[in-house]
Amino acid sequence: MHEITAKGILSTQNGMNIYRGCTHGCIYCDARSTCYQMEHAFEDIEVKINAPELLEQALRKKRKKCMIGTGAMSDPYLHAEKELQLTRRCLELIDRYGFGLCIQTKSDRILRDLDLLTAINRKTKCVVQMTLTTYDENLCRILEPNVCTTARRLEVLNIFKEEGIPTIVWMTPILPFINDTEENIMGILQECRKAGVYGILTFGIGLTLRDGDRQYFYEKLDLHFPGMKERYIKQYGNAYELPVPNHAGLMELVRQECEKAGMEWRTDKLFAYMRQFEDKQNGEQITLFDF
Repeated sequence: MHEITAKGILSTQNGMNIYRGCTHGCIYCDARSTCYQMEHAFEDIEVKINAPELLEQALRKKRKKCMIGTGAMSDPYLHAEKELQLTRRCLELIDRYGFGLCIQTKSDRILRDLDLLTAINRKTKCVVQMTLTTYDENLCRILEPNVCTTARRLEVLNIFKEEGIPTIVWMTPILPFINDTEENIMGILQECRKAGVYGILTFGIGLTLRDGDRQYFYEKLDLHFPGMKERYIKQYGNAYELPVPNHAGLMELVRQECEKAGMEWRTDKLFAYMRQFEDKQNGEQITLFDF
């Protein structure tokens, strides 16, 4: 881990990443790709130590309240967050200044900040996004080795349901020949229905691989699934997009099950929902891009 003093924190679309890199060890992580021009080892987390100060400056300058997003590139609840508490300090500011929040994680460490998430959602809107890729606990420990498993994440989703905080599940990636079964998809969807999840994000059923990510993923395939790398190369060559063989059938399954459960599955609708700021005290609705 190393600290930097950043020059800015919010993107033009009001997203922020407090950390850069990750210690969760997911074997498929796109953020390892060389196109992101990371100049340090992926597990050597870059910490924007002045993130709270930058965020407060940015929020003070906003002419209109909006949704603030975090977690798109780096999980805000990495192991380092337990001591640094930069995410918590940023959430305190979002709450204090009356902004909304879209936060994405794989970690149950998010429950530490349940008080702040509840407070934000009471005044505006707080959307918690949780990644679920596999219903099989043993497989989960291979694919996502250094973070809590699916069963625990489902417990977290149910806690947010009890608190009235809306949740969205990123059911991605689904790895060809590994977790691309109807049983796995149905297992996740049924549990999401029980947890009252607002919607399911998929971006199609499959995996993307780029330089940097591809090499790490294939290394882990050789370790945990001997012969699987060769099967991937034969099926997909050097392609960026790797749709599962039964892509159409599984997407139809997702659509049908989501519609039966009242969960949104259309990507554009889900992002529109996450971008829309709600002032529950004054009855206003403003999009993420109003600033």
